[in-house]
Amino acid sequence: MNHTTILLVGHGSREDAGNQEIRDFVDQWRARQPAWRIAVCFIEFAAPSLHDGLLAAAQSSRRVLVLPLILNAAGHAKMEIPEAIERARNHAPGVEFLYGPHLSACDPILAILKRRLRQAMATLDMPDPTTTGVVLLGRGSSDRGANGDMAKMARWLQEEGDHELVDLAFTGITWPRLERVVQRQVLIGLRQVVVLPYYLYTGTLMQRIHRQVDHLRAQYPQIRFACGTHFGFEKEIFGLVEQRVHDLLAGAPDSKLPCDGCSYREIAHDLGHGHSHEHTHAPVQVHVHAHEGATA
Repeated sequence: MNHTTILLVGHGSREDAGNQEIRDFVDQWRARQPAWRIAVCFIEFAAPSLHDGLLAAAQSSRRVLVLPLILNAAGHAKMEIPEAIERARNHAPGVEFLYGPHLSACDPILAILKRRLRQAMATLDMPDPTTTGVVLLGRGSSDRGANGDMAKMARWLQEEGDHELVDLAFTGITWPRLERVVQRQVLIGLRQVVVLPYYLYTGTLMQRIHRQVDHLRAQYPQIRFACGTHFGFEKEIFGLVEQRVHDLLAGAPDSKLPCDGCSYREIAHDLGHGHSHEHTHAPVQVHVHAHEGATA
């Protein structure tokens, strides 16, 4: 790993507390893996930008492992990050860039959600799960695959527990919204509602969620609400990104995100579906010096 840099790509938030949490995550990961060279960049709203982060990683590395610290793959993971990697490859032709998949719907994330649900039920003094509705609340996307991953997690959560109803809601872009889902759960006679945010780190949307739950408490005084919070520091998240690193280094099947170099992504971009948040003052060329005989 001497000449390999692991570059975590966070989404970035208008609320700097969320960006700081990602930086704190990186600091904790470095403490877990002191032999690894780990850097961080952001797609938008924070520095360093994605483009700057890629070029900075390339300046001191022979290989860059790009890992999106993102739950669901939508435009950022499928379009924007691969485009930035291709630009970085052009600027640093002597550097190998490997692009790992997003965190995705998986058993480690399910384990976090199950634990958070148990914690929320404990705050409600362990009511009957058959009278307690659950709402998995995510960001929402125009990408049906990203929304489908959330739907998968909601179904898995219902399959693994005793709750008769685990609904899905979104804070924007698509439907349904939290208020409508809670209205339906109240209409069918549920007495408690647990809201589980599907977010890694804090930000303006997490703050909005807690305000929305406060409004719902006032609107439905007969219903008891419990609201979870983001979960980006759980042990499973560290384990997932570490597994991504090991898989990329081993060349494991499916260790690379298919969108990297995908011809369909290029077609989509030509049709106007790609976009970039890049505003950078980074140099446009990285001079790479070969490391003869060096090992990763």
